[in-house]
Amino acid sequence: MKEDHRTPEEMVVYTRTGDGGKTNLYDTTNVYKDEPRVEAYGTIDELNSFIGLAKHYITDAKTTSLLHEIQRKLFDVGAELATVDLSILKTTIQQEDVDFLEDTIDDYLKTFETPSYFIIPGDNKASAHLHICRTVCRRAERLMVPLYKHGEISDELLKYVNRLSDLFYALSRFVEENYEIVEF
Repeated sequence: MKEDHRTPEEMVVYTRTGDGGKTNLYDTTNVYKDEPRVEAYGTIDELNSFIGLAKHYITDAKTTSLLHEIQRKLFDVGAELATVDLSILKTTIQQEDVDFLEDTIDDYLKTFETPSYFIIPGDNKASAHLHICRTVCRRAERLMVPLYKHGEISDELLKYVNRLSDLFYALSRFVEENYEIVEF
């Protein structure tokens, strides 16, 4: 093995510990990278990155602040997904977190007429990015279902991610200016 003479300031981000296709969960449980937990929290991480991108196209300060708050909460979601032994976590997703999303969705839905039809996503850049957040969130939820079915994650965690995708729908509609109705 190559000797490393770098100072801490010169260290790189790679560790080589995952070269064999395995990773450690937050509680040090060693698993393969294609395990359902890793797929789920990886998708939550992807969602968090898309939210960061979406924020750059939103001009409403209240909505941008909300998205930042959600990004912070997604670290709790990811930690919970990446942990078998939840007793080591400082916080887990609770019903009050789900309630917050429901109240927020209700507030945004009051600002526009709720359609009874499908729309083509992406009226503008802000809306398009929020619709991507919605679909990535739905994928994360689908990846969490097998964990839920086997009792490995809580009701509240699954509900939170389900409501979060609903919130992205409401937010995308909130920032849309013109939209095309799809009839069939």
